[in-house]
Amino acid sequence: MLLGAVIKQGLKLSLKVPRRVNSPAQLQRRELKKLLKKASVTSFGQHYRFDQMLKESKLSESFRSKVPLHTYSSMFEYWWNRCLNEEENVCWPGHVKYFALSSGTSESASKHIPVTREMVKALRKATIRQMLTLSRYDLPATFFEKGILWLGGSTQLQRQGGYYEGDVSGISARRVPVWFQKYYKPGKKISKEKDWNVKLDEIVKQADKWDIGLITGVPSWIQLLMEKVIDHYKLKTIHDIWPNLHVYAHGGVSFEPYRKSFEKFFAHPVHFIEMYPASEGFIAFQTKPGVKYMKLILNNGIFYEFIPFDSANFDDNGEPLPETKALLINEVEEGKDYALVMSTCSGAWRYIIGDTIRFTSAKKAEIIITGRTKHFLSLVGEHLSVDNMNHAVEKLSAAYGVEIPEFLVSGLNENNTFSHQWYLGVKGGNLDREAAAKFLDAKLCELNDDYAVERKSALKNIFVEFIHPDRFYEFMEQKGKMGGQNKFPRVMKQSQHEEWKTFLHGQ
Repeated sequence: MLLGAVIKQGLKLSLKVPRRVNSPAQLQRRELKKLLKKASVTSFGQHYRFDQMLKESKLSESFRSKVPLHTYSSMFEYWWNRCLNEEENVCWPGHVKYFALSSGTSESASKHIPVTREMVKALRKATIRQMLTLSRYDLPATFFEKGILWLGGSTQLQRQGGYYEGDVSGISARRVPVWFQKYYKPGKKISKEKDWNVKLDEIVKQADKWDIGLITGVPSWIQLLMEKVIDHYKLKTIHDIWPNLHVYAHGGVSFEPYRKSFEKFFAHPVHFIEMYPASEGFIAFQTKPGVKYMKLILNNGIFYEFIPFDSANFDDNGEPLPETKALLINEVEEGKDYALVMSTCSGAWRYIIGDTIRFTSAKKAEIIITGRTKHFLSLVGEHLSVDNMNHAVEKLSAAYGVEIPEFLVSGLNENNTFSHQWYLGVKGGNLDREAAAKFLDAKLCELNDDYAVERKSALKNIFVEFIHPDRFYEFMEQKGKMGGQNKFPRVMKQSQHEEWKTFLHGQ
């Protein structure tokens, strides 16, 4: 208990140390300069003359005018594939030893995202910064002596010639600092396990030997784990086995659809803390309790740009248009959705990562995640975002007292009649499909003016089907996308929808 009190006091003092306050724009200009200096010796830097760019007075403006925007396809085709062939100094100095496999959701083959030594350091630095903010929460001193359960990808990476590939969380956890090993769970042995079901079973077997204070991981897999632990030990709540659990740090997807399911797991209040880690870098985290936004990390190896997510910049498939222009952080507006663009210490340059965000405070660089550039539904101009869907499902769950931890939506076009097909993973309560369809439709009309207009004309029907939430996870397992940072897609395009229907009804 004495150690916990010392740690807690140390964290508080670290946050009280006076620091020079710089504007987001100042921090970002400084970060861009560091990145360009470091990468000026690379093939990418020489191709775009970073050395000359650094001599110009308006560095940020010069950078975005001379370096084109990149999607994964263009970045990989012209640059990153050379790193896979062990070429050095391509987009970042030296040899790229690690590649994060990332598809975001289950619909596509894995992408290879380079992870450099500098990025591994940046990921750890961001994690420590987030840990420091825990002193702002009402936590007992003993909390800081408890275990941290980190449910991520396997640390046993796959060797491919001169590099290793795996989940970015597995890459990050591969070398746990000596001082942290005492607290880190599930430990080195279980963390190496590649079979997700085996890993969960091993964690369940060890659960009664651990005293966990904090859990972190994607909500769907943490939910699955806690259900297994509660069922195995015949518990009422997870606090029957981990009484000192006070914090759940989550990221990757919106937590709102899972909130009602999680509440039943706990006997006393737990702090939910949102973070925004990605294969491309640690982007943002919640810095204090009771808020629904995160603060962008502006001085840790990432330079950001922001593309207004609208029809002037993206087509109906979520692909950037040729004349797309990105804004700097001092040019954004609050309340608008932007596609996130990143240049990083892993050799990503003006890279559109596929996420959309919204600023709740431009001055303080505070954001929320609103969806994915390719995960929205616009058959006839309704422009329905994942953020809209999350809110509607959250309200439906609360109104009818049901749990809906998983859902997806797909568009239907039959004989030029356009409709939306919803699949809801429903638990408990008394809700029928007609009532669900009517409620969702009404709520989406409130949330989205374009949707409301199209429901009066081209968008004819809303269909709802109920399935057990486990079916979503079974589909992921069939696709080989269990665990780690894999997430179920909230929107399915036609080809994947056919595969999904075959899975549901073809067995």
